[in-house]
Amino acid sequence: MTEPIFSVKIRERFGNNIIESYEASGIYTFIIDKDSIVQVCTFLKEDKDLQFNYLTDICGVDYHPETPRFEVVYHLYSIPFRYRLRLKCRLEETERISSVTGVWKTANWHERETYDMFGIRFDGHPDLRRIYMWEGFEGHPLRKDFPLRGYRDDLNPYGEEK
Repeated sequence: MTEPIFSVKIRERFGNNIIESYEASGIYTFIIDKDSIVQVCTFLKEDKDLQFNYLTDICGVDYHPETPRFEVVYHLYSIPFRYRLRLKCRLEETERISSVTGVWKTANWHERETYDMFGIRFDGHPDLRRIYMWEGFEGHPLRKDFPLRGYRDDLNPYGEEK
């Protein structure tokens, strides 16, 4: 199978920032250095031969107790060329990643969801606050070390002690 143009262009432009890459089920995945996420996304969106103009999703993955603990996954789509691409960045628990809201406005909601559920912080986000859980909620429910029944409080008498 011939490598698609977007894969060739990413390798040419950001080869030093690529940690790993692979193809599975027709979708190419690039694990890149977290510090280059904005530059890579801007290039993918603005290059006339690529036009990844649709950010389908951003989500988090928790690999606890492994290190690095987290992965931020970006699913991209080029509407004119019908390319699909996945970008991944690995983060330690205390690390932050730059927001891509300046590249795609819809990243606002996706990054807020990832922050709310995993506690991953996005530098430069215009309004990083919870989107599902209330502001007083303690913890991040999709972390592997979050108790299955939650923490015990006035609203949840069956949860675990903190």
